[in-house]
Amino acid sequence: LAYADLSTGELKVTLLEEKEEAFSELSGLQTREIVIEESKLPSIHEELVKRLDVLLSPAEMNELPNSYRFIIEDIDEPECRHVIQLLVSYLSKTQMRQLDHLKKAERYYPSHFLKMGQEAKRNLELLTSLKDRSKKGTLVWLLDETKTAMGGRKLKQWIDKPLLSINQIERRQNMVESLIDHYFERNDLTDALSKVYDLERLAGKVAFGNVNGRDLVQLQTSLQQIPALNELLQGINKGEWDHLLKLLDPVEEVSQLIEKAIHEEPPFSITEGSLIQDGFNEQLDQYRDAMHHGKQWIASLEREERDKTGIRNLKIGFNKVFGYYIEITRSNLSKLEDDRYERKQTLANAERFITPELKEKEKLILEAEDRSVALEYELFQAVREEVKQYIQRLQKLAETVSELDVLQSFAVVSEQNHYVRPKFHDEGQTIEIKEGRHPVVERVMTEQTYVPNDLVMKDETTILLITGPNMSGKSTYMRQLALTVVMAQMGCFVPAKKAKLPIFDQVYTRIGAMDDLISGQSTFMVEMMEANEALQHATEKSLILFDEIGRGTATYDGMALAEAIIEYTHDRVKAKTLFSTHYHELTVLDERLAHLENVHVGAVEEKGELVFLHKVLSGPADKSYGIQVAKRAGLPQSLLARASEILTALESQPSIAEEAEQKRQGQEEAAGQLALWEAEETDAPKKSTAVSDDMQSLLNELEDLPVINMTPLEAMNALYKLQEKMMRNRKR
Repeated sequence: LAYADLSTGELKVTLLEEKEEAFSELSGLQTREIVIEESKLPSIHEELVKRLDVLLSPAEMNELPNSYRFIIEDIDEPECRHVIQLLVSYLSKTQMRQLDHLKKAERYYPSHFLKMGQEAKRNLELLTSLKDRSKKGTLVWLLDETKTAMGGRKLKQWIDKPLLSINQIERRQNMVESLIDHYFERNDLTDALSKVYDLERLAGKVAFGNVNGRDLVQLQTSLQQIPALNELLQGINKGEWDHLLKLLDPVEEVSQLIEKAIHEEPPFSITEGSLIQDGFNEQLDQYRDAMHHGKQWIASLEREERDKTGIRNLKIGFNKVFGYYIEITRSNLSKLEDDRYERKQTLANAERFITPELKEKEKLILEAEDRSVALEYELFQAVREEVKQYIQRLQKLAETVSELDVLQSFAVVSEQNHYVRPKFHDEGQTIEIKEGRHPVVERVMTEQTYVPNDLVMKDETTILLITGPNMSGKSTYMRQLALTVVMAQMGCFVPAKKAKLPIFDQVYTRIGAMDDLISGQSTFMVEMMEANEALQHATEKSLILFDEIGRGTATYDGMALAEAIIEYTHDRVKAKTLFSTHYHELTVLDERLAHLENVHVGAVEEKGELVFLHKVLSGPADKSYGIQVAKRAGLPQSLLARASEILTALESQPSIAEEAEQKRQGQEEAAGQLALWEAEETDAPKKSTAVSDDMQSLLNELEDLPVINMTPLEAMNALYKLQEKMMRNRKR
């Protein structure tokens, strides 16, 4: 997969092992158009259209133009070179203009970043809100105190791809900490950054040939801020800024060229003159001198003619049709001597005249103006071509400035919201968060104070089973851990009093109810697919959030699936998992699952009203308080009374767990009686209870069936085949 951003020149390439990874990357990049080799288009067209809804463009492989050969110099893998060649040759053919701003292709590795599928990014509201797809209420909204357009784009990239390297994370943390410690220098830094325009886009406009005078002045203004940025960082540097300082190249050649060549306030158009500074070109200065003196002569002529004729409102004007002319109102025509001027045009209230001297001077002025405008355009093009030679240096500078901008943004947000620097460890998967908070919820709260909570999971604890009433904060508690992990591995400080974290390699979420009607998938199917994604791919270094698994089907089915998923995660996946549920029967699992702990979100009833404490406490919740929550929602009193009656009746019946236990005991007793009866009736030798090799093979095959990924028909077929094998084994 290779991708290009034509506005900035960014060009990157990677190798992916699975199709799902490709879809995740394409979605994360917010792709607008996908170029596919024409021969491979039919096999993937339908799935791409259904899942991504983007423009698909078939392309033929062509030889890469010589001018773009440098792009693949640093890429070794044949597959990567092939796909870059396909993309660049397509761009060269369709754009019909120079692409000099394309950067050298950069190889990136998804395995070097925290893996988050689109479901996780959506559920955690990293870039867009679930409510209205807007930016407000998202992590990027919270963290965006950037001052440049480049910094804003870089922030989104860092949120999309948090780091896995402790060294790289700590390097960012050190820079953020130094900015927090130097408040006044940071303020000066943000002031300088606010005067930096979008260097990446400006470089792209230079390469495309559509840059104008104002763009070049913006480029000059931006470059003039770099020495100040450099000086400020030198003043606070204790080694953490060494790498960045080496890359803060002011590109003085470009700044000085623009300062000498381009007018401080150029017009928007580049074909109407007034672009080039005086003193930049001798020929242009001569033209301007001729125009200046010619216009002075005309102003002098106007004064002289007023004195000679005695007509005080005589004026000399100009238009593009007639050139320069002398205009006299009709009321003053009687004062004019006959044959003094040559009549040129009659108006309703005035007459216009010319003289041979005026026409001669007009010719000189207009020739100078025409030649001046043409020369200015030529000079501007030359300046633009000269700037084009520095595009790669400008792009590297833009990359550096954008990184600096995001780091200062982290510092501002961390200081304003009292975040702390998290500590990382690479031994075990212990999580210790003291007084952690949900960063976005805390920010949007106005009347209430956010209630912080601890989250401690030692190495021996892999699952927290969370119970408590609806609206009490279970989902918030789960999300705040995931957002803390994302922020920490970006290099930002986190909302807590203290945080000690491992490095997570992946984050999986199953939160909220959502249909995928376009694909014909119900809420429950989406739930199972997202759960399966986590169970199939998570490792011991992953983080899983399961919220209310099993609620989309019948109670027995839902509880059975929830318990089985908990057991599977506990015994096989062993990832750090937060599992919230309303199935209180599951809280007994801590008695037989050594690495599971119960916690609950506290709530109390006061005078018949439910009060949420929003505090996470150890142990299971005593009940769900569903009717009390419904009361707060405003349901009719008679309905609530009837619900209480039904609940009392249901609670008097055996629980699902008790019924299951009774059924199991009944089956054991029946099996024992049958064995005893057979022993009394026959003298046949007792059969061995050992499982045969054939039967063990069948059990293994049954255990490995990917039931969650199978359609009902596929599952029935697989079960039928297993049944046939079992019957054949019995006959043998």
